[in-house]
Amino acid sequence: MNTSDILVIGGGIAGLSAAAALSKHAKVTVLEAEEQVGYHSSGRSAALLHYALGNPTIRRLTQASRQFFEDPPGELGEVTLSSTLPILTPAREDELDGLRALADDLSPFTHIDWLDEEGLRRECPVLRVGGDGAVQGFIDRTALKLDGHSLLQAFARLLRRRGGEICTGARIQSIDRMGSSWRLRTERGVEYVAPLLVNAAGAWADSVARLAGTAPVGLQPKRRTIIVFDAPADIDPSRLPFTKTVPDELYFGPEAGRVFASPMDEVPSDPCDAQPEEYEMALAADRIEQRTTMTVRRIEHRWAGLRTFAPDRLPVVGFAPDVEGFFWLAGQGGAGLQTAPAMAEIAASLVRGAACPVPGLDPASLAPARFLP
Repeated sequence: MNTSDILVIGGGIAGLSAAAALSKHAKVTVLEAEEQVGYHSSGRSAALLHYALGNPTIRRLTQASRQFFEDPPGELGEVTLSSTLPILTPAREDELDGLRALADDLSPFTHIDWLDEEGLRRECPVLRVGGDGAVQGFIDRTALKLDGHSLLQAFARLLRRRGGEICTGARIQSIDRMGSSWRLRTERGVEYVAPLLVNAAGAWADSVARLAGTAPVGLQPKRRTIIVFDAPADIDPSRLPFTKTVPDELYFGPEAGRVFASPMDEVPSDPCDAQPEEYEMALAADRIEQRTTMTVRRIEHRWAGLRTFAPDRLPVVGFAPDVEGFFWLAGQGGAGLQTAPAMAEIAASLVRGAACPVPGLDPASLAPARFLP
């Protein structure tokens, strides 16, 4: 029987970052069902830090995480976690009201430069501009491209250096309460015991809650699809900005010498190893050809991942009100990577009973109790 102070279920970015933060003060063990960390959502993200995603709370968490990526803490060693990647937001004539509303939403968090048709062509030469194409837009030059793999590994190294452990291939079979401790048994028959259980299981978090006898919060995994294709011969894809339409219809950007694109689908799904489906891949290709001058002749690569949302699309962070020693860390939607540093520190502060490290954020707004009668 393996004993720890804290057991964290889930080796994605939420679980690893929180485990690293908690390991300053406790012995932490991470249990990951797959044979590698970051296998599901964390490894299938567009991996950006920008403020056009989500709501004011997500933007505040993103802002609080930014310095971590730009200037990683010395305890992580020599590591590069981000590089600049401008984000362009174009709009057609009938989308201008939405463009202005989005600009107003972003203004407390970042600086944007407005672009006319000439500016749009200059910044993104593949964009359809004028006529039924984009007529105005703005660009945020402060956005960051994140290195998701380096981030996961940096947290894993920090956790291990502090005496923590990561157990892969540890799919949970049962969870039982033993006095003041939790006992977890994996499908391979290994048992783990700790007084505190952190549920960072992503799309499976409600299932973990049920195993532990805790009320689920109503999480909904939603599939998102990415395709990768060759850019036109006369275009250097590395010089393209990340481009996102005002309605959640399309985003595209550079990807390892090619172009990646998503139709920004949110298809409800059961927790699973998500795979792309033909309809969403075709939709991405069609929207690329509607919004740009590019033609998707061949899809070179494709993938899908699950983005898991609480009913109010805010993260769920805090102790369960109905079961002692059960802590939620789930529902990050598509913002898990870009908010991970702040979310990890919030989780650690709540576990320790310390003040919230993010100014202006009320932890009660994220607490699982908001979903219970």
